[in-house]
Amino acid sequence: MTKVSFASHPYLLGFEQLDRLVERTAKSGNDGYPPYNIEQRGESSYRITLALAGFGEDDLSITLENNQLVVRGRQADDTEGRVFLHRGIAARQFQRSFVLADGVEVSGAHLEHGLLHIDLARDEPETIVRAIPINARTNGKET
Repeated sequence: MTKVSFASHPYLLGFEQLDRLVERTAKSGNDGYPPYNIEQRGESSYRITLALAGFGEDDLSITLENNQLVVRGRQADDTEGRVFLHRGIAARQFQRSFVLADGVEVSGAHLEHGLLHIDLARDEPETIVRAIPINARTNGKET
């Protein structure tokens, strides 16, 4: 069976990287924890908010590599000497990944009331119009 992708459409030239991006996103392994929101805050700004009850700044890391934003969390084990009758607050490590479009940059991050906010902004590229000259050819040689 042959794999067909949207990048194989004859009008989409040079978009093979989008196929790889879609595959990478599908395989990212996000299991639903921690829960998050993505909101559009303006025409070219966004905010990702992750619910991280019990995590402090020292328990978290945020990295950006090849347009992939990765948030990792690992809490220190502070359960020594404590007896839980019920433990409903997750205290596990996690990794949550987001793939950012070209031109989207992280403008800041802050932790407030158990919510990690990561602000993103898109730089709008300039529209460039360029005329392409047509050179006349005779017998396979340029004139």
